[in-house]
Amino acid sequence: MTQSRLKALLTLGLPIMGAMMSQSLLNLVDAAMVGSLGEVALAGVGFGSYVNFICVACLIGLSSGVQTLVARRVGEGSVISAPSPVMAGLWLAVLIALPVSLLLFLLGPVFIHWLNADTTVAEAATPYFQARVLGMFGVALNFCFRGFWNGISQSMMYLRALLIMHVLNVAISYCLIFGVAGFPAMGATGAGLGTTLSLYIGSGIYAWLCWRSRKDYNWQLNWPGSRALRQIISLSWPHSVQQVLFALGVTVLFWIISLVGTHQLAVAHVLITLALFLILPGVGLGMAATSLVSQAIGRKAKEDAYQWGWDVVKVSAGILILLGAPFIIWPELILSIFLKSPEVIAMGVIPLQVTGVMMVIDATALVLSQALLGAGANKTVMTVNLSSQWLLFLPMAAIIGPILGYGLVGIWCLQAFQRFINSLIYGWIWYQRKWQKIRL
Repeated sequence: MTQSRLKALLTLGLPIMGAMMSQSLLNLVDAAMVGSLGEVALAGVGFGSYVNFICVACLIGLSSGVQTLVARRVGEGSVISAPSPVMAGLWLAVLIALPVSLLLFLLGPVFIHWLNADTTVAEAATPYFQARVLGMFGVALNFCFRGFWNGISQSMMYLRALLIMHVLNVAISYCLIFGVAGFPAMGATGAGLGTTLSLYIGSGIYAWLCWRSRKDYNWQLNWPGSRALRQIISLSWPHSVQQVLFALGVTVLFWIISLVGTHQLAVAHVLITLALFLILPGVGLGMAATSLVSQAIGRKAKEDAYQWGWDVVKVSAGILILLGAPFIIWPELILSIFLKSPEVIAMGVIPLQVTGVMMVIDATALVLSQALLGAGANKTVMTVNLSSQWLLFLPMAAIIGPILGYGLVGIWCLQAFQRFINSLIYGWIWYQRKWQKIRL
């Protein structure tokens, strides 16, 4: 990999990585603020956040769909037409995300109590969920704008606006939670409302940035046309379905582990939280690959597109090796930060070491799945991910863990095997180059 290619990758990928990690840190700050209100409030926020995540996952495909099409237009040299996919995404946000957001707000009390039988937690989660779900429309808008800035390789613009939004989120949430500076003390609900308000402020910032760049891009607020809408829908729905079923799959996994034991479930929460946080660099670089591959295909530089996939895999694997090494070398030390019982820590030592190895194994799948989104192979990515999760991993985990008695270690080794299979499949798909024949 040449120095110029590495520079291009890091220029695009580092801001995306920073943005994703800042979001995870923000979640920890929210949890810390709400945690001072008591365990019930924290449990309510945790449950409400998870249900909201499933709802928001329905929209995440907008980001990859817009990013792929914008990057393709840039690669084709049609920079002036790059905003067209964004406008199509924004119109879909108005037509779908806005009414769904309002509907979920109205049905929130029934929805949350149906999902959680614990009345105390459900009562704490309901107003928080309602406050958060009002932000779905803002999330959809932000996804579209994110796709645009990443698609034109200006991810730093996205990061700057996001950091402003995060700072405002913390400040507004703090005031609304504790009743500071004349604001009402709303408790956990204030945390949800603060996040929602910051989302719409962020949308305003993104819209202003786009308006400021109107001389360079042909921004028009008119109806984008049925063809543009069909393109966005075609690219968006497979990724959205995949993310929703992935979130539901994590829920099923927790249920399977709960059959093994309560202590194992606590360890699994820690393991998954650590893994999801530390794979973010790989995901961020994968999102950079989405733009780089799509732009290369737009330039009709198929060999360049192919090479970008492997180049990003190499860089991602190197970073994940560094991040995963402490899991393998000092598992007890890391687990002791989250768990206090020596017996419970001992249960997590081998699974955490497996996680460290698994992060590196997963590099190929993390990057090439995103690269395939840039090529327009969204349905292929959905099929591979959902098949390996729902047809291979979850059924076998239910057998290996609680039935055969291999417990958490068996489940985690199986998960590493699943990630290995995924990486082999994605490597083979990328090697075959059939994705180069897809037209957008």
